[in-house]
Amino acid sequence: MRTLAFDGRMGAAGDMLLGALLAAGADREALSPVEDAPSIEYAVSDVDRCGIAATRVEVLLTGADSDGAGGHDHAHDDHSHSHSHDHDEERSHAEDAHSHSHDHGDDEHDHTHAEGHGPSRTYAEVVELVEEMDLPTAVRADALEIFEILGEAEASVHGTDLDGTHFHEVGADDAIADIVGACLLLDDLDAERVVTTPLATGGGSVEMSHGTYPVPTPAVVEIAERADWSLQGGPIDRELLTPTGAAILAHVADGTESLPSLDIDASGYGAGGWDLDDRPNVLRAMVGDGAGRLRRDEITVLETNVDDVPPEVLGDLQRSLSEVGARDVSIVPTTMKKSRPGHIVKVICRPEDAERVARRLAEATGTLGVRESGAGHRWVADREYETVALSVDGEQFEVTVKIASDSDGTVFDMSAEYDDAAAVADATGLPVREVMQRAERMVSS
Repeated sequence: MRTLAFDGRMGAAGDMLLGALLAAGADREALSPVEDAPSIEYAVSDVDRCGIAATRVEVLLTGADSDGAGGHDHAHDDHSHSHSHDHDEERSHAEDAHSHSHDHGDDEHDHTHAEGHGPSRTYAEVVELVEEMDLPTAVRADALEIFEILGEAEASVHGTDLDGTHFHEVGADDAIADIVGACLLLDDLDAERVVTTPLATGGGSVEMSHGTYPVPTPAVVEIAERADWSLQGGPIDRELLTPTGAAILAHVADGTESLPSLDIDASGYGAGGWDLDDRPNVLRAMVGDGAGRLRRDEITVLETNVDDVPPEVLGDLQRSLSEVGARDVSIVPTTMKKSRPGHIVKVICRPEDAERVARRLAEATGTLGVRESGAGHRWVADREYETVALSVDGEQFEVTVKIASDSDGTVFDMSAEYDDAAAVADATGLPVREVMQRAERMVSS
């Protein structure tokens, strides 16, 4: 399976994603539908970040709009928070407001960095603008879904609804160019699967249009709640993960704890706008053929030996311990000291739930001690659930089937839910086994 993998240890922003995708082999010409729109241009350059050769992409406003997007009142710029890795002390918004001349051959007119420029827009205005662009159908759909993610995050933070959402930073020209451009480049790379390792958020605080907030910003936190990937703090006190970068990856990328096994065809680095003293400010992208794999799930294992617990209590442990976070409970008969019969109770749970589960186990069984073993993780299949309509003597019954697969989507097991099958068996007189087999056949056919 052709896989695109991002290394998220330095976070992600829209400009970094553009640079990484170009460096990993996407065609620069794929961006032309955005540049065909009035007043937007991409400046692509090669830069050095702590000895790493990387691709830098900047969004420029050209022509009449370079003085402020048609007379837009820049009083709001004093409160704007530009979501790019270009917002440090060494580069102020006042500096950004100046026109910058770029040598593009015969083109010698002035350009303005789009960051912080152009009008802020409502969600509906952004949708209208994207729909007017000459984009492939799939690219337009992806871009609109990413803006919907951003809009819902903003609405949740501010207590509004999607239609009432007014984009400040992420509705400006640079964010639109970042999002639509990323969708065009992803479409050009044509990866079957996109993954990212945990995304670094950075730390400290940042100035936004609504005030000063700690990193990660509220919108990033909202987006991360809906995403498949995870966050990690640091490694520096700057904003490393922006709402624009988070929203793009929330839509396109699955989370992975470590880089997958890849037969790499191409790789590259997208540069952020500022240099760091001790680490490269880059986002790495790798493209290649990846084999399917199971998902790594962080766990701990709790165990205790008991020899005086009634069978009714043991039978209730699955329900009782699941209430406080147990993912699996096994009870194994054993022989204890003085040849007394007993049981080993083994519980799998997340590390953060271990203390709570251990306490419930002690309360339920009266055990005097609970051991925590050294298991750090388990490999688990991706799980999906499909509900089928089973017809028996003209009557319809619903049965849910659990489907297990690897990261490539290769299915290696499916199992009908026992409780659903048992209910159908009770109603129809069919054996539970037959009900389960019928439901599983319907999914596999």
